[in-house]
Amino acid sequence: PSPGTLCRTKPTDLVFIIDSSRSVRPHEFEKIKVFVSRVIEALDVGPNATRVGVINYASAVRSELSLQGPQSKAGLLQAVRGIQPLSTGTMTGLAIQFATSRAFSPAEGGRGSAPNFKKVAIVVTDGRPQDGVQDASARARAAGIEIFAIGVGRVDMGTLRQMASEPLDEHVDYVESYSVIEKLTHKFQEAFCVVSDLCATGDHDCEQVCVSTPGAYRCACRDGFSLNSDGKTCSACNGGLGSALDLVFLIDGSKSVRPENFELVKKFINQIVDSLEVSDRQAQVGLVQYSSSVRQEFPLGQFKSKKDIKAAVKKMSYMEKGTMTGQALKYLVDSSFSVINGARPGVPKVGIVFTDGRSQDYISDAAKKAKDSGFRMFAVGVGNAVEDELREIASEPVAEHYFYTADFKTISKIGKKLQMKICVEEDPCECKSIVKFQTKVEDLINSLQQ
Repeated sequence: PSPGTLCRTKPTDLVFIIDSSRSVRPHEFEKIKVFVSRVIEALDVGPNATRVGVINYASAVRSELSLQGPQSKAGLLQAVRGIQPLSTGTMTGLAIQFATSRAFSPAEGGRGSAPNFKKVAIVVTDGRPQDGVQDASARARAAGIEIFAIGVGRVDMGTLRQMASEPLDEHVDYVESYSVIEKLTHKFQEAFCVVSDLCATGDHDCEQVCVSTPGAYRCACRDGFSLNSDGKTCSACNGGLGSALDLVFLIDGSKSVRPENFELVKKFINQIVDSLEVSDRQAQVGLVQYSSSVRQEFPLGQFKSKKDIKAAVKKMSYMEKGTMTGQALKYLVDSSFSVINGARPGVPKVGIVFTDGRSQDYISDAAKKAKDSGFRMFAVGVGNAVEDELREIASEPVAEHYFYTADFKTISKIGKKLQMKICVEEDPCECKSIVKFQTKVEDLINSLQQ
């Protein structure tokens, strides 16, 4: 497992309650099954570990998988692949009632009120139910079932709040379409993690120093060494260029972004610029916008202060056409980081690619070339951005170099995670690495904000 992602899952009775009503198209139902499968893949499955059940509902309720069903991950995944949609109405309350009275019962493999086992239901729905959910949900919660409610598309948000456990901000999720529901996988993988000291138990592969974080860990290095890109091994420092950094933003200006969201993107850029030390000897910033074509807004080093960079970002006009991400990545490699465009030889190069949809051209070659050239690439996706493309753009370890949010309004949160701390010591070895990006891990966020 990659550093930072290994965790043990709590023994849980987990039941998915999935809406397959008429409004859920067959290809969308397949996306739900992928989401369910991805969550299962991260669990410790077994008779004494986590058991998984699946309830499929529309006008009627069907138990597809009971808690006493397959006790192996492979068996569960095979069963999920075989589930077919019911394609009738939306009786969400009935489905929750069925979960409480049947799915979590000892007869179906539920482990009752045993203190070491959690009871969790994950409801996925895309519409307004044709029955009441409030009473059924209250009874479920009173029975010790923790309910997560995921709404898709034109779902009624009030209904989700009636279903979900407290605190609501941790138990209610919304995605714009089924095509992006898979993005919630990571949240639920984390939700089932046991908070344990994986460093103490030896469940890590750090070469020098293991730092425990809630339910996971990260690797670090002793003084005089810096962490390699694999996130595990360390190399002796050889001195360097202190806090120098060449950073280029590659921004999607396609029609799907929409003008009001493009303004939020500009705020996102300036949020990161605010965290830099900008000067000839420290950070330089360049900006490229792309849609059907590529336009350099300003090259590295043109502006010598944060104030001037932010003013130029605010003035950037919106291109509003297609999404040629591959062409833009090629421009980044061939032009943005060239000496003629202000790049400094020997200075670390960082690219932050922002996109909201599937590329209309081929990205693989340019994405690979960027990383092979030694550029550290971060991929930020919003809305209908495609996870496979984000992963292809992102540097290793991928989980630390790509970010996704379903809604433009929340990209400022990603901005906080991406803010950089530039080392100011003359000897960069004192800093472990020249640039650190904030991650979701709380202790690292705190250390970077000091």
